Amino acid sequence: MNHRFSAMLHIPGDVREAIAFYGKAFGATTGWSTPASAEMVAQLLAHGAEFWVHPAGEAIGNPSPAQLGGTPVRLMLIVDDPDTVFDQAIAAGATVRNPVEDHDYGWRDGSLVDPFGHRWEIGKPL
Repeated sequence: MNHRFSAMLHIPGDVREAIAFYGKAFGATTGWSTPASAEMVAQLLAHGAEFWVHPAGEAIGNPSPAQLGGTPVRLMLIVDDPDTVFDQAIAAGATVRNPVEDHDYGWRDGSLVDPFGHRWEIGKPL
């Protein structure tokens, strides 16, 4: 078995909107999914990384970032060209928290918030 770690993002509203956003923002493709519906669950693949999207719902133990008043988690997407991927995500509807820049800790990265309230760092080591 191939062991790995993968995040599951709780999405308010229709998961199909998230799949479309992540496709535009990160070039994500669907690896696996339940049948297309507002209740669908999907595995997304972007730049060699995997993450999942699932409908949010406090009643089922899956609160969205908005239901929690924000998120304590930042997702790091490591890519060859963080500037291009970051700009692509902003054009798709994400909001800038910090622009992409070189940092003294040895990374070029920037942070953004997607339309569903999830925080992302887009970067690469220098």
